[in-house]
Amino acid sequence: MSDKKSSIDRLRISKFKLDALLDITMSINANLAAEDLLTKYELILRNNLGIGKILIFKHADKWECLLNGGFPKELETTTDVESHLLKFTEIAYRNEDLGIEGVDIIIPVYNNYIPLAFVLIGDIEEEGEGVSPVIKHLNFIQTISTVILVAIENMRLFRESLRQEALRKELELAARMQQRLIPDNKTMPRDEGLLVNGFYYPHYEVGGDYYDCIKLSDTRTAFCIADVSGKGISAAILMSNFQASLRALLTWDIELPLLVQKLNHLIIANASGEKFITFFIARYDRNTGVLEYINAGHNPPVLFNSATGQVMHLHSMCVGIGMIDEIPYVKEEIIKISNYSKIVCYTDGLSDLKGDDGKEILTKEIIRHITNNQPVEKNIIEMLRKLGIPGDNPYLFDDVSILAVDLLR
Repeated sequence: MSDKKSSIDRLRISKFKLDALLDITMSINANLAAEDLLTKYELILRNNLGIGKILIFKHADKWECLLNGGFPKELETTTDVESHLLKFTEIAYRNEDLGIEGVDIIIPVYNNYIPLAFVLIGDIEEEGEGVSPVIKHLNFIQTISTVILVAIENMRLFRESLRQEALRKELELAARMQQRLIPDNKTMPRDEGLLVNGFYYPHYEVGGDYYDCIKLSDTRTAFCIADVSGKGISAAILMSNFQASLRALLTWDIELPLLVQKLNHLIIANASGEKFITFFIARYDRNTGVLEYINAGHNPPVLFNSATGQVMHLHSMCVGIGMIDEIPYVKEEIIKISNYSKIVCYTDGLSDLKGDDGKEILTKEIIRHITNNQPVEKNIIEMLRKLGIPGDNPYLFDDVSILAVDLLR
């Protein structure tokens, strides 16, 4: 009679385990939330199998407690998984000195040969028959633990992939929007007094480089280049705000120092001092040949006079936009252009490149390529080809933006 009862009990337990695994599998296929899966899991182990205490540590970005059923709460924070648990690669029992009070069995869970989780078990029958309920169902506990924890990890990876895909699409959209801020060369001035060409090679999807050329009147044209400190979406957003502000404020007759002060106030208000913008702005009158400019902390553009062979660097006269609340002194420079001249403005993605000697090229390559009578557009195309931009230069770690201007007299 007892053998028959024992056989019936075994069949009942076996059916229960199969039903439990089927229920868990169907719940996973139905995309049940991780919290609901863990509730089912705890119910199976604690209520149906008589296991008193369960503690699960799982790794995502870091090790964290995923479930605590019956153990003291302080174990969640005092257990150092790296030192206490990673040494266990197989199921360990309390006679092996587990090192954590109240824990009778440790079950490591691996996924693709990488430790994913550790299931810590303590039994409510410690004063009776030891850990016999756990031992009787150990294979089942290991199986259902692995099934559930791998499923929860797959859910996390799926959510992460969705998040990454959404971020990728956002970056693509931001990149397309930022490209629209950079004027196409077809829209640049190309008349008898002025030829302007831009070259833009973003290293990341979005960044903080910007250049522009704006016709202000029949004779006056402004051109500028700017670079936001830092990279990424925040830099791109600030630069788009800067572009809108610049175009709203810049007129044919505004004093350039006043323009810089107004832009500084706007960037301080929008960036709260966390970012700043280096900025070069010039205004050229093709009738008089007068070039006014201000360099606010930007890399010095190179000016080449083809008649005299003179090379000038248009150095900074004040700090960058947004560095300090009030710029104490903004100096405007004025140059009279009498002969065919070239100006090359650039961001530090170009000047920070290293040459064959391992040193930054600064403006050496620009000067080498523009000191001739050829159009500056052709000069820059040849320079970029030599430098391997945008393709194969191993030192290219930043956006490269260039604004090249022919001043025809």
